[in-house]
Order: sequence, then C-alpha cells, then structure tokens
Amino acid sequence: MTVSCVETVIEQFEEMTKDCKRVQRESLRKILEENADAEYLRNFGLEGRTDEESFKKCVPLCTHQDVEPYIQRITDGDGSAILTGEPITSLSLSSGTTQGKPKFIPFNDELLESTIQIYRTSYAFRSREYPISNGKALQFLYGSKQTLTKGGIIATTATTNLFRNSRFKSAMKDIQAQSCSPDAVIFGSDFNQSLYCHLLCGLIYSNEVQFVFSTFAHSIVHAFRTLEQIWEDLCTDIRDGVLSERITDPSIRQAVSKVLYPNLELADRIYNTCVGSSNWYGIIPQLWPNAKYVSGIMTGSMEPYLKKLRHYAGHLPLMSADYGSSEGWIGANVNPSLPPEEATFAVLPNIGYFEFIPLERPIGQELENSTSVHYIESEPVGMTEVEVGKIYEPVLTNGAGLYRYRLGDVVQIAGFHNSTPELKFICRRSLLLTINIDKNTEKDLQLSVEEASKLLAEEKVEIVDFTSLVERSTDPGHYVIFWELSSDTTDEVLGNCANCLDLAFKDAGYMGSRKVNAIGPLELRVLRKGTFHKILDHFLGMGAAVSQFKTPRFVGPSNHKVLQILNRNVVRSYYSTAYGN
Repeated sequence: MTVSCVETVIEQFEEMTKDCKRVQRESLRKILEENADAEYLRNFGLEGRTDEESFKKCVPLCTHQDVEPYIQRITDGDGSAILTGEPITSLSLSSGTTQGKPKFIPFNDELLESTIQIYRTSYAFRSREYPISNGKALQFLYGSKQTLTKGGIIATTATTNLFRNSRFKSAMKDIQAQSCSPDAVIFGSDFNQSLYCHLLCGLIYSNEVQFVFSTFAHSIVHAFRTLEQIWEDLCTDIRDGVLSERITDPSIRQAVSKVLYPNLELADRIYNTCVGSSNWYGIIPQLWPNAKYVSGIMTGSMEPYLKKLRHYAGHLPLMSADYGSSEGWIGANVNPSLPPEEATFAVLPNIGYFEFIPLERPIGQELENSTSVHYIESEPVGMTEVEVGKIYEPVLTNGAGLYRYRLGDVVQIAGFHNSTPELKFICRRSLLLTINIDKNTEKDLQLSVEEASKLLAEEKVEIVDFTSLVERSTDPGHYVIFWELSSDTTDEVLGNCANCLDLAFKDAGYMGSRKVNAIGPLELRVLRKGTFHKILDHFLGMGAAVSQFKTPRFVGPSNHKVLQILNRNVVRSYYSTAYGN
C-alpha cells in the first residue's frame, strides 16, 4: 500500500467515525433490507421494517444455541432463505477448543468484505507508525481441510475460507508484504512440514522480511520454540540447496524446491547467529534484520505467551491484531504503538450494527480484584451511548445472518476515536472454574498462573502452557491446574507453586469455600514435555487450523480425548496446603 493509499484509508476512517449514529442506522437498514426475506427475521414479525426501534422490539438477543437449529438446516442442504436473503454457501468452523467440538458459523461475501476493511484500516495505521518498504512477510499461516457437509455446503476454518478466496488474496496483495511461503506451504497436508518450510522460506528471504505475523501469538511462540530445535537442519538445507527428507508432501516439496538453492554465506550467518545465542533473546531481529514489528492477536487467552514472544522479539514492538471472532469483526487496532496489554480496538460502524449490554458489579463487589463477578445486566445501548470506563458485553448484527448475537466477551470502553468507541478486551464471560458458589473465569486462571510463575522464574523455569479442570470425583471437589514446564525443578518449588495458585484465586466465593473445606485443596499436575503438542495434533485431526488454534484453558467433562491425553501424561502431582486443609 503506497503512502497516498495509506492516507486515503485513514481519511475514510476518520470521516466515517465522525457521525457513527448515522452510519449505524444506515448499516442496520442495509442489513435488514438485503435480508428481509430471511425466515429468521420473518419469524419474529419484522415484516420488512428496517428502523432501529422495530428491530430491537421484534428481534430478541440470541446466542449460538438459539441459531444452531437454523444453521443445522443450512448444513443439511436447505437452500431456502433461512438466515439471509441469499443462501449461505460456505460455513466457518470455530476453534471449538472448550467444548471439544467446533461450531458452524455462516460465512458469505459480506463477512469477507468486512474482513478486508478491518485489515486495510489497521494496516494503514500500522504503516503510518512503522512504514515498511516493498518486501516480504514471515507469516505462520496454516489452512485446514475443506469438508462438505451432508447438504453439500463447504465447511472449513474462517482462516481457510479467507485465504482460499481470490478476492481476499487480491486485496491482501495491496495491503501487506507478500508471504515468504508459497501457497502450497500454507495449505500443506501436514502441519509440522508446513511449519518447517515457513521457517526455511523465511530464512531464505531473511533480508527481505518486513514483519512477522500469525493469527494468534501462540503460533509465533510455537514456531520459534520449534526453531530452537531444528535450526541446524534448516542450515543444512540452505547450505546444500536440498530440501530435507522430512518433507514428504509432494506439493510442498515442489514449491519450496523452486526457491531453495545452495547459499553458503546465508547458512554460515544463520549458524553463527544461532550458535552464539545462549538463550535465543532477540533472535527475530538477529535473523531478520529488516523486520519492523511482530503482529498477531495478543489479547485474552494469548496474553500468557507475551513474555516468551517479547523474549524472541527483543527490541521489536509487538502489535495486537484486530478484535473479532469467527462470527464477525468488530474493531481495528488504530493505536498500534500501544503494548498488547493496553491495546484498544476502534469499532468500524459500517461493517455491522453493534449494541452493548451494560454490565455492573453487584453492590459490595465493586472493588473486588476478581474478574469473575456475576454481573447485573441492563438493556443494551447503541455504540454511541456507551460510557468511558464502564464495561459491556458486545452484541453483533451482521450481513452473514447473525442478528443481535451475544459474543460472550467483556470489554471496557477505553475512550472514543471521534464518535466511535475504543474497546479494551477484558475477558470471556463464561465461567471456567466453579464448584458451588465460587466463580472464576479464564482471566482469573491466567492471573493465578502468572503469580505462581514468578516462583519458577527464580529457578529459570518457564511454563510452556497450561489448562485446568474441575475434579468432581473427590469429595469435596477441587480445582486442577495442568502445567507443562520447560525443564524440571524441585518438589519444594512445585509444592510452593500449588500453594501460590490456590491463594491467587481472589474470588470471595472460592476463598470462603476453601476456608471451610467446601472446596478441596487445589491440585497442580505437571505434564510430560510435548503434551500440549499432542493436544494440538488432536485438534488438527478434527479439522482445526493451527493459525486458529487456542489452547483450551478449561477442559470440560465432554472433552474426553483431551482429558485422556492430559491424564496419560501426568508425571507429578502436588496438593496445596495453603488453607491448612
């Protein structure tokens, strides 16, 4: 994207956000006009009306569970106007890492166009802050298999729906550097082979790489953990100009062999850099000297990976990508210089119709540190009616057949950009850990693990990844935290970590229950190295894409296979003695 194009995109955004109230009315009118014949809207008696008042009066708030029967009919091949005026011909699969099975989400051209607009907007603001010259991007992107539903509808991950779309690929060429890796690598049949070749192609074009990107921070950290293990093999390939025999996928071999040739000078530079790196700090700018930043989704469940990502990135800034989900986009990061922990997302008023459910803490819990309060809800308000500092759950209406759809997130209004709100992602609303009156969310779990990890840092040990479950087979039930560690440490340290985890849950219901032994001592289970890779492989086998994968922070009883993988790989277990019971 040229300098003039960057400025044009920014000017359009500035103009559009000056009068969001008007733009929102127009967005809703357009969505309802185009989908007036949809059975879903007709069932609620909207009768073609397109004004905000009628829409809110007739159409109720909904969750995925409410629209699932309609989506099921689409997957079964019903081609009538069910959720949208035009039939849905593609479906996206959510990551499905909490319940153990993915959800189907409608995907159409309207969702494609809103994705392109979000990407263009955030890219323009990034480019103004960190201009990049013509070059390439080291992108850890992975497609997944496309499957046909019973009714002949294409179903795959949202990432794959985008990157297999010619319109999207054309738009991406205009707004970001070309990927180092050929398409055959992105859509390869084997994740490990694709990752190896992403790293190899990135090294081949190391002087041209302008930035490093993956959909989620987890994928970038995983890639560089892998680099630590396989860098010598990559050097050999570059020195000899011959692709490793580990690459057996014919399409990947053919595509990568076209760009691989003997390069002794490059191989020696990589070898000397890696040999001289005692702890891999700053390896990204060392190997890719012209990279300007590292980008990907870094909020929410990705925050635990930031410490390791900063280690690899050294002085390079980390930029959190935009805010959305498989269901649709909401906001772009127009303040790229903010660190990921402070990232905000400006709502684009023309890509959907947005409402916000005010969430208030009950009296007496206003100052609690816990994020797990059971909020009191009020009637939804429009995006121009939200108040700075207050917290809300976003509600989405888009052109892909979702109407007043609750996203299940908690966001805080950090401020306004012109008249559009800037959102700060706080956490998912769904409770993870609860036995009786205790209520703990993913954020509470994350804070607890962060606190306990400080004890490991003193021993130079890192938490590779973590998850949790509620163990109800004991009486009383208790929380179980699973850790995979970078190296071994003493029983004393891990026993202290179990105590620290237990005490770090600040929810009043939890603390009160622990004191009277209504909830048993927290249990820390240490896993074999590579356990979370086995979990990743399991989800890949179900059709998930690595670039969409999020480690499940809570494993429910329905997630039999993941529970089996975890339980088979426990090597040590420690119970908290923090509450003396």
